[in-house]
Amino acid sequence: MEIQTLNPTTPRQRQRIEAFLKRNGLRFDDMHYYAAITDDDGEMIAGGGLKGNVIKCVAVDDAHKGEAIANTLISHLIAHANEEGHSNVMLFTKPKNRQLFESLSFRLLAEAPEAVLMETGIGGINYMVEQLKKIKEEGEVCKENNQGCKKEEKTNLNPSTPQPLTTTTPLRGVVVMNCNPFTLGHRYLIEQAAKQVERLFVMVVREDCSLFAYAERKAMVEQGVAHLKNVTVIDGSEYAISQATFPTYFLKRLDDAADTQMLLDLDLFRRHIAPALGATVRFVGTEPTDRLTRRYNQLMHEVLADVRETARLEKKGNAVSASRVRKAMEQGDMSTIRQLVPPTTLPYIIAHLATQALQAELDTTPKPGLVDKDNNGAHRDMDYALMQRSIDTLHPYFVKLALLGCADALPTHTSIRDVGIEAEKAMLSATNGVNTHKGALFSMGLAVVAAAHEENTDSLQATIKALAASFPDTNGTHGSKAKLLSKGTTAIKGALDNAREGYEMLFAEWLPFYIERRKEHDAYTLHKTLLRIMCDLDDTNVIYRTDLATAEEVKQEARALLDSFSKAALKDMDRRYTARNISPGGAADMLSLTIFIGSIQT
Repeated sequence: MEIQTLNPTTPRQRQRIEAFLKRNGLRFDDMHYYAAITDDDGEMIAGGGLKGNVIKCVAVDDAHKGEAIANTLISHLIAHANEEGHSNVMLFTKPKNRQLFESLSFRLLAEAPEAVLMETGIGGINYMVEQLKKIKEEGEVCKENNQGCKKEEKTNLNPSTPQPLTTTTPLRGVVVMNCNPFTLGHRYLIEQAAKQVERLFVMVVREDCSLFAYAERKAMVEQGVAHLKNVTVIDGSEYAISQATFPTYFLKRLDDAADTQMLLDLDLFRRHIAPALGATVRFVGTEPTDRLTRRYNQLMHEVLADVRETARLEKKGNAVSASRVRKAMEQGDMSTIRQLVPPTTLPYIIAHLATQALQAELDTTPKPGLVDKDNNGAHRDMDYALMQRSIDTLHPYFVKLALLGCADALPTHTSIRDVGIEAEKAMLSATNGVNTHKGALFSMGLAVVAAAHEENTDSLQATIKALAASFPDTNGTHGSKAKLLSKGTTAIKGALDNAREGYEMLFAEWLPFYIERRKEHDAYTLHKTLLRIMCDLDDTNVIYRTDLATAEEVKQEARALLDSFSKAALKDMDRRYTARNISPGGAADMLSLTIFIGSIQT
């Protein structure tokens, strides 16, 4: 017998795995690695796989059970997971297999009628429990000393007048929430729960499968509840059991999957998290619409001793929810967003809209001479993956810029510049020195600061002008070099000039054009808006790469194509511009900016 490695992502090898699992009454599940034990004839007699640090799809043919093959297989999978950097390994399996895996050094974490969760290795659940106990003890020290913890401490207890408590008030409670993003509804639930306990722990779901990353969601919550002295925001559990992490391959009925994963999650909370925090109450909001969340609340009442539901906060007869905020983001309805979230959440939403605008420009395909999903355009040093990496790298800095903009006074040129320099360094590091988004970082950065500062979006243009006025002239940019080339002929405006004018053409021409196309549900809204921008813009990137005459030619061709648009003609323009080294990068930056401003102006 020998152990063979199979690749579950290869069709032929996946088919072999699927056939083996079917023979043993199991279904295939998502895995990145699979190990098969074969007999002397090459027939698979045992197998098991990995997804991250979770062992999956373990099976042994009936004829070979009792031969210690399972020990060999599991030891191999644990060793492979260790090599990949995982110090502890988990598995979900049927309850009848519990004793088998306990004999292989696995310990029980949680159980439900149809499944158990087990773990082996260093640290793991015991380490998490110890960390939670420390957080609980830190809060008790603060209470004994009759003082709030410092703002920078993890417990985040800030001075405030506590609510009066009765002698029967439970000492500690827990709220677990996703906050994608953090809304007034979340804050209301926390405020109501905080009135009922001496100390409330808010645990933010750690799993990163939401629009907003875990670090952002946790920061939103921390800032949104900073006024509550008895509230501590803590790291989410790495053991959260969800549709994304819970395998269903061993369940007889897929209908059992949702209840099973919920019961495991609740049992894990009951066995480990609540005792470590000394919590006796779980708080939750009522769920009027989502069937699964409503079922989770129902099971919570069955499994936990004390569960308290708070009616959802409503605005104009509708429950305040994160899904409403996300829908408003898609619709560019900033006025609705402001009614649903606290001011502390807005910077994160604005930064996301900026990142989404850059992404929308990149995804627009085809584009003339620019990087898109089809090709690299006129660029030999850039491709789609590199541009994507650049956007991902810039996102945290848009958050920083938005946070700057939230101050009562406009941020100084120096403070904006410092974040910009930091962002540019990170971008160049991520792209190995390739300037992918320097121009977009400048224009989008100013707009992000302005959008975060101005509650009235009608003042956005004036605020951008005021910010740009504080920036000195620069040398060495495409714009400054293009202006030198045009000296004595046409007055060319660079990126800073356009910003100082508050992007007059954008607000007067390009934005209305874009909004009108969107209202018409035009499938080529972004393509046509790009062409509309190319008709007017003195694109210093085109001038820098070619000459003034070519830049004027680009304007004329864009107008002609816009007047008689077809995708085939746009593809032809892309081929010609690629061959001639023409890349309207300035127009691409303005397309991103137009999309962004369109997303925050109702």
